[in-house]
Amino acid sequence: MTNEELAMRATAVRRNIVKMLTKAGSGHPGGSLSVTDILTVLYFDTMDVTPSEPHRADRDRFVLSKGHAAPALYAVLAEKGYFPEEELFSLRKCGAMLQGHPDMKHTPGVDMSTGSLGQGLSVANGMALAAKTDGAEWRVYAVCGDGEIQEGQIWEAAMSASHYKLDNLTLFIDHNKLQIDGANSEVMSVMPIAEKFRAFGWNVIEIDGHNMDAIRSALTIAKTTVGKPTVIVAETVKGKGVSFMENLVGWHGKAPNEEECAAALKELGGEA
Repeated sequence: MTNEELAMRATAVRRNIVKMLTKAGSGHPGGSLSVTDILTVLYFDTMDVTPSEPHRADRDRFVLSKGHAAPALYAVLAEKGYFPEEELFSLRKCGAMLQGHPDMKHTPGVDMSTGSLGQGLSVANGMALAAKTDGAEWRVYAVCGDGEIQEGQIWEAAMSASHYKLDNLTLFIDHNKLQIDGANSEVMSVMPIAEKFRAFGWNVIEIDGHNMDAIRSALTIAKTTVGKPTVIVAETVKGKGVSFMENLVGWHGKAPNEEECAAALKELGGEA
């Protein structure tokens, strides 16, 4: 798939994120839109997955540690064909398949239930170590938010991944610089991210998290790295793609209303 085709997929995903959150009346647009390009490349260019066989034993695994960005994951899974697009618009409804955070028991394509921040990297480590133990070739990918890495468990997991030489593990840090209570730099600075992971023994790549070619190139390097896990520190924009949401902390966990939805969809290439 070309970069242009990936960009078109990402735009379709962003449109569905906006529409499903408007319909739900709640959710997290900012961090969902910031991670959209990364998830699009993973599912449409990098990961070995089969929507018709979501539990295939030798598939690659994905862990969305920042589980509140579930709308991005759901929209990508629907775009990939794991379930009908119509399911997106029952988001957060009682009894619906798609809840506010990913649920591996009820949603095809979700490999881990997440939402308690700081835990996803530990789970990804366990998956990667299991693959190593079994001599399997499948790989594990995970995404953490930058505010999330304030959690101490992340650094225990970072130490563990390096110790066990989990070179079949690739972690993205969605570095959009904002969290629920404000800027990371004001709440609890996480900088310098790259240097910290290097000190923990990781292969570190720093990229523009909205550049399809940069994401693809970084993932290629990660696949060929031997003896250590890879972290891709992706510089992103919270609310990417919708001008009135970009870089504004207020859009961390606020759904758009109908008027805002229409304006966002217009920016994203057409009417609702």
